[in-house]
Amino acid sequence: MSFNIATSGLNAITQQMSAISNNIANSGTTGYKSMRAEFSAMYAGSAPLGVSVSSLSQSISTGGGISGTGRNLDLAINGNGFFVVRDTNGTTSYTRAGYFGTDSDGYLVNNMGSKLQGYPVNAEGKLQSGTIGDLQINASGLPAKSSSTLDFVANLDARAEAKPADPAFDPDNNDTFNNSYTSQVYDSLGREHTLTQYFVKNDENTWTAYYVVDGDKANATSSPLEFDTNGLLTNPSGPVNVTAPATGADDLNININYGGSSQYGSDFSVSKNKADGYKSGEKTGQQIDEDGMVYATFSNGQRLLQGQMVLANFTNPDGLQATDGTTWQQTNASGAPLLGTPKSGMYGTIKSAALESSNVDLTAELVGLMSAQRNYQANTKVISTNDQMMNALFQAL
Repeated sequence: MSFNIATSGLNAITQQMSAISNNIANSGTTGYKSMRAEFSAMYAGSAPLGVSVSSLSQSISTGGGISGTGRNLDLAINGNGFFVVRDTNGTTSYTRAGYFGTDSDGYLVNNMGSKLQGYPVNAEGKLQSGTIGDLQINASGLPAKSSSTLDFVANLDARAEAKPADPAFDPDNNDTFNNSYTSQVYDSLGREHTLTQYFVKNDENTWTAYYVVDGDKANATSSPLEFDTNGLLTNPSGPVNVTAPATGADDLNININYGGSSQYGSDFSVSKNKADGYKSGEKTGQQIDEDGMVYATFSNGQRLLQGQMVLANFTNPDGLQATDGTTWQQTNASGAPLLGTPKSGMYGTIKSAALESSNVDLTAELVGLMSAQRNYQANTKVISTNDQMMNALFQAL
């Protein structure tokens, strides 16, 4: 009986040493989760029969360290959650290994060829948050877009002196206006134009803004600006429309929004000057934000939304079934996946140009290996002693 018990011990410890060896071998594998052999005693009634390995479990819920790589499609999850990937057979898996790149069609794929899942965008570039599918980055260039809005927030100096009606406003005469500011806008061909605003104080709390495009003062237009006694803008209550011809392109048609502008007793200053529109650009790369938003970046400094990745969480992550050391599939023990977006609720944030290291503790594994070796030697000693006793018994007969 002791021979069989010691043999069961050798078998169990062999599996334990295999698990430890696998951990040590994968200590440098991105997203790997350490495994351990879980022993259970065997009995027949009250008679001991030895030991067995009831299971080989992985510490899936324990994260590894995050280190930078400099490659913007290397991704790590800082917090809870798993990347959701789907292979060519349509099988969905979950992983913390963020080796991602793009295939020939622009799909985001991991090092095993599985496609990253998330919310795609429609033809208008709007996020389709109700649909989960393969994330793809469009490789085509970005056409030019004409400017249609200019968000402009400024403070006009309440201490400024009002300008007389004579001489009339002249952009070439600095004495006819108090302040000016130039913004850059684009026509439908992506060509740059200048929109200069000239601010003329007429009376207390009353100003006039003149608009000159590309220095063409003959086609200058104007709009009143009025403030209350607290320095808050009261007129206009909506955007001011400015139009101007653009040779060979559609006429410029820009709405200037002054919301938030003020008139206080301090120097003229501009806190916001943001026009939409841009020239055409070629795709230069891709960028993924902390919230999982995926963008294509272009040579004109613009970026275009391509989708948003989703993360999966589980009631019992340690109940997932391993398909390899870094990829798992759901089971009844893990529960169904709870899908959400990064940086929301119980989900972690995405760190671009970084990878999550293995969670293997090499020191602990080496100590465990030495302990397993001692246990192995002890069981072989039991077998050797049992063999000597049997030989002595047979010689006595």
